[in-house]
Amino acid sequence: MAMNKNTVLSWATWIMIFVGCGLIALGAFRYDDVAGWGFAAVGGGFFCIAWVFNALKGRV
Repeated sequence: MAMNKNTVLSWATWIMIFVGCGLIALGAFRYDDVAGWGFAAVGGGFFCIAWVFNALKGRV
């Protein structure tokens, strides 16, 4: 399987979505104090970066 730029961006998008879901889940279920809000915010940031990676597919 050849890995071109679009395939790499696709894999990076999926990995960042999974990590973002994990961080949001940590913030929601593991940490009940202020740290939970930080985990959830970073998870949202991962979603934003994954969105950018998805938008870049086919353009680079």
